[in-house]
Amino acid sequence: METNRESVTKKLTFVPVILMIFTSVFGFTNMPRAFFLMGYSAIPWYIISGITFFILYALMMGEYGASFRSEKGGIYSWMEKSVGPRFAFVVTFMWYASNVIWMVNVSSAIWIPLSNTIFGTDTTGSWSIFGLSATQSLGILAVLWMLLVTFVVTKGIKQVSWVASVGGTAVALLNVVLLVGAVIVLIANGGHLAQPITSVQTFFHSPKAGYQTPIGVLSFVVFAIFAYGGIEVVGGLVDQTDKPERTMPKAITVAAIIIAVAYSLGIFLIGIFTNWHSVLGSDKVNLGNVGYVVMQNLGYQIGLGLGLGQQASLMVGAWVARLVGLSMFLALVGGFVTLGYAPLKQLIEGTPTELWPGKLGKITDGVPKNALWVQCLVVLLLIVLLAFGGEGVSTFFNYLALMTNVAMTLPYMFLASAFVAFKKKTSIPKPFEVFKSMGSAWIATVVVTLTVGFANLFTIVQPAITGDWSSTIWMIVGPVIFAVVALLLYQRYDRKVQADSAKAKRQVS
Repeated sequence: METNRESVTKKLTFVPVILMIFTSVFGFTNMPRAFFLMGYSAIPWYIISGITFFILYALMMGEYGASFRSEKGGIYSWMEKSVGPRFAFVVTFMWYASNVIWMVNVSSAIWIPLSNTIFGTDTTGSWSIFGLSATQSLGILAVLWMLLVTFVVTKGIKQVSWVASVGGTAVALLNVVLLVGAVIVLIANGGHLAQPITSVQTFFHSPKAGYQTPIGVLSFVVFAIFAYGGIEVVGGLVDQTDKPERTMPKAITVAAIIIAVAYSLGIFLIGIFTNWHSVLGSDKVNLGNVGYVVMQNLGYQIGLGLGLGQQASLMVGAWVARLVGLSMFLALVGGFVTLGYAPLKQLIEGTPTELWPGKLGKITDGVPKNALWVQCLVVLLLIVLLAFGGEGVSTFFNYLALMTNVAMTLPYMFLASAFVAFKKKTSIPKPFEVFKSMGSAWIATVVVTLTVGFANLFTIVQPAITGDWSSTIWMIVGPVIFAVVALLLYQRYDRKVQADSAKAKRQVS
């Protein structure tokens, strides 16, 4: 949702900035996913990622946002003026591509919260349409969902913000349920943890087999970085903040500490009522449904702690799972409709019209209708390719989650790597500066770029080391394809500009 800067009469102070950063970044499902992959050992990695990525990257975005606050092109304008148009277009297109992969992911995963809302548990693994497998059936539902959303958006209904706000409020309440519920279970169990802490090693050793090697552990960093996604909001807050040169660095640092502590506390709370091996060790649990499994178990454990019978406790668990499902479903519907058009609109509005072939860049009634249908076609092709590739539901969702994480974090690396070039250009006004020397700018650039780069490298390499080459290939294919498409589009545009320039010179002579 865009902020109407003209209507802002009061400057944001310290606490409101912290709250805006927190609500933009903190994601409930990141905690059960982290516990599923790493157990308690996820906690130190969330703290390390907060220090080496979140704080530095957020401050960089603050400087970018202050310098280019009047530009409509978003990150394209930032990159184009800092490095150059070719680099800017490739980075922006990859950023957009991450949203495409997100749509592929969510168009299939959105049925999990709906299933939890209706049935109290994830039954998508047994769904069948016309005798097809569960994966293929979910693929067909994803295709129908994408067609519906594209049709609605092209008719001019750009967002369902009220649904998103209701879903956001419900998700926020889930954090309260998690905290209060975990405390109830802890008291009922006499202070005993469902997932015991046997030694300090518990915080450095994952219970999940694939995450016990050094490379496997390091590959988890990309999930921690992904959990801090959304900090680009900081770039749009600088010019609305009171005394930004003092308020913003303090607010970002405090927000990062609060978020890192909140994530760490949430992961620990899950261990109070969830034994990893008995609850999450099943092959039916995956990254797509682990949040619902964990919260259903919380409801079940609360029931047992309050002295309810087995059947009544299972019913409490089912209703907690329904609450989670409804909250996530409403949030995803609102987010999907907004992200279905907003990134594409920004990409087309920020770049030269000549970049787009035919009428792809045409905007009608404020909506790039032609581009939306092409986007829909690309998403449908990816959905069908994944759904009918012969993999199981669990692997299907894991591939999508990994593809999304890698694709969404790669643009972070390019944005950070361009920061030094941005600082060197004295022609760019810099009303807000945290990194006042080139030395500090270089340190921040290197630390953030290497953190994101190594995290993605380990994530991509780790499956191949264990013999799972298909996972590695899927994670590489998405970003590579979109980078190639971006370069081909820009090369076509470059040739057209040169041809037009030569034609103009001939006419003058």
